[in-house]
Amino acid sequence: MDADVLVIGAGPVGLALACALLQHGVSVRVVDKAAGPATTSRANFVHARGSEVLDRLDALGDLPQESVRAMTITTYAGDRPMMRIRFGDPGLGTAAPPMVISQARVEARLRERLAELGGAPEWGSPLVGLEQDGTAVTATLGDGRTLRAAWLVGCDGTGSTVRKLAGIGFPGVKISERFLLVDGRLSGQPPLDRSGTSGWAHPDGVLGAMPMPGDQWRLLAYDAAFTGDKPGEEQIADRMRRILPQRTGLPGLRLEEVTWASLFSVHRRLADTYRAGRVLLAGDAAHVHAPFGGQGMLTGLGDAENLAWKLALIVRGLAGEPLLDTYQAERRPLATTVLRGSTAATKVNIAGSPLGRLLRDQVLMRVFSLPWIQRWTTYTTSQLWVSYRRGPLGTQLGGRSGGRGGKPRPGDRVGDLPCHRPDGGVTRLHAELRGRWAVLGDEEAFEAVRARLGEHVVHLIPADGPRPVLLIRPDGHLAGKGSPADLVRWLDGALR
Repeated sequence: MDADVLVIGAGPVGLALACALLQHGVSVRVVDKAAGPATTSRANFVHARGSEVLDRLDALGDLPQESVRAMTITTYAGDRPMMRIRFGDPGLGTAAPPMVISQARVEARLRERLAELGGAPEWGSPLVGLEQDGTAVTATLGDGRTLRAAWLVGCDGTGSTVRKLAGIGFPGVKISERFLLVDGRLSGQPPLDRSGTSGWAHPDGVLGAMPMPGDQWRLLAYDAAFTGDKPGEEQIADRMRRILPQRTGLPGLRLEEVTWASLFSVHRRLADTYRAGRVLLAGDAAHVHAPFGGQGMLTGLGDAENLAWKLALIVRGLAGEPLLDTYQAERRPLATTVLRGSTAATKVNIAGSPLGRLLRDQVLMRVFSLPWIQRWTTYTTSQLWVSYRRGPLGTQLGGRSGGRGGKPRPGDRVGDLPCHRPDGGVTRLHAELRGRWAVLGDEEAFEAVRARLGEHVVHLIPADGPRPVLLIRPDGHLAGKGSPADLVRWLDGALR
């Protein structure tokens, strides 16, 4: 075997998966068809859940300090503000903040973390063929090399070669025509407020401006009138320069020093299955989202973390292959929910009929200005609400493992609790996970769990005093709670 797991794609999802697997002690190879790292990116927002994943990978680093704290969205009709949404602290026990930062910078930090763990992407290595048998997958690369691994995961984006070679369907629909996307500097008076994103509702299409690190702005505009052959970057930038003062109502606003320009359509797609034998999918290879709400990269990072600990248990011989079925059972319903929400947001933003614009500008704008709606928006987009309570690992054994005693229930996310190590050192839960399970409670429960899981378990004592013994999964979700016997019963059911 060349590796336990072969990851195809060195974007944020593939890099996160590789880091997580290495934390668990699993050998990994990462290959990508690109000649080198991406320098541009469509994604530029990491919600709190994504920041938590990066934190548990020990890959957060200085990203919060580099990011822009632009946590408001103000929508205008001309120069009149119609709605302002404030993204605040969701109040769910997270020490990892949401961040406005480019996907390219997130990928760079993940590559740094991968190098710390002993790995590196292999660039210029396109996948051209794969075969699998009962024990492994053999991948053929563009230069004729073959790599053999026990498992192969496609993290290679919307046009996934892995998905196509595995014969997995990817049904979906186009939600909108063309959007313009331009990164550059803005000048003119009055200057735009860099404390948040600004958007303008205009009959010809919405236009948004988000502040980015380095005094850059990201401009996004719906422009159905821009048809014909796919234009070049300069044509896209020129089009944005023309419509920018028109749609914002700011005749002095100018776009300068463009660093990137692109054109894209919005699709909604979901893979028929996340697994075909020893081949699995994660991220955009499995689901394609509209950009509104910043849910695409966020959902992919969650896929990677969920899949990593399950693959690790199987590779290490601690669990049977049926555990992998829980990956799709837990993650695909979430993708369905997120797709539904991002599609609705897209349709609202591109409303073209007079009635649609009236409902958006006069009804929805006012509704979204209500404080409780803004709190709900922060909570929803953060994905800190995600629970696997209704999945097979949350409902197994008839709920006997932790079915009593109130929240959290098996499958729920557990907040970043303040804890103590057995030696008295102060720490927090999520910082101690990082490729490990955690037992919060007495030593007897810890020893019982370690007998099943080996060295990848940490013993912690909650700082807020006694509580039921909790077994926390490496992805921060509750596995089970109760007596040592309850935890062992949960593990036996999940692993065997």
